[in-house]
Amino acid sequence: MSDTAPVIDIRNLHKSYGDLEVLKGVSLSAPKGHVISLIGSSGSGKSTLLRCVNLLEDSQEGDILFEGEAVVWSGTGRARHPADKKQVTRIRTNLSMVFQQFNLWAHMTILQNVMEAPVTVLKRDPAEVEVKAREYLAKVGIGDKCEVWPAQLSGGQQQRAAIARALCMEPRALLFDEPTSALDPELEQEVIRVIKALAAEGRTMIIVTHDMNLARDVSDHVVFLHQGLIEEDGPPETLFGAPKSERLRQFLSAVAA
Repeated sequence: MSDTAPVIDIRNLHKSYGDLEVLKGVSLSAPKGHVISLIGSSGSGKSTLLRCVNLLEDSQEGDILFEGEAVVWSGTGRARHPADKKQVTRIRTNLSMVFQQFNLWAHMTILQNVMEAPVTVLKRDPAEVEVKAREYLAKVGIGDKCEVWPAQLSGGQQQRAAIARALCMEPRALLFDEPTSALDPELEQEVIRVIKALAAEGRTMIIVTHDMNLARDVSDHVVFLHQGLIEEDGPPETLFGAPKSERLRQFLSAVAA
């Protein structure tokens, strides 16, 4: 692995579901410590791209590199899939994903939820993991909720628990798939504050978001996807302040309305 290579590097990625081509040759990179936001209309390919990055979906063409290490593929086209299961596990454990739905285990306390993957997947010492888990829960502002059940928390608290769970894996990058879209505005702000704090720490993140203010405030680079292609990308001040593409101008006008 290279220390100078981007944490995540996507080159000419293609993904189809049957006859529907969702990604039509997307390339982007996330250097260490950078926040990349993906914006665009529903169906533009944002979430699919994130799932391909995390190898939850198989792409049909293109390269995915993690810290300079290319995913090894077997087969081509629709038959293509990762060839090395150990490589997939290693990459996934270093790319923690936070979903729109919180996906907490209902039968576990919040603390147990956060500890589960480091203990069972990474085989870390439970006592050491518990210390870290409590630290991360405190970091996201719910350190007093360790012993409660997910159903006893608000949506914003559950999403913050999901972020603590992702952090407890101590990943090289965090992937957020619409982390606030299932929340009402007041609870949304709780989660946004946590994401902004993580960005300020210099964590590498790719964020799929419908929240243009979040994308503007935390991103080093913003990518506007339209119909499976990158229509425009650049620093947030340029993308939001002086969009070049008519499609991007229309999109920003629509979301601002």
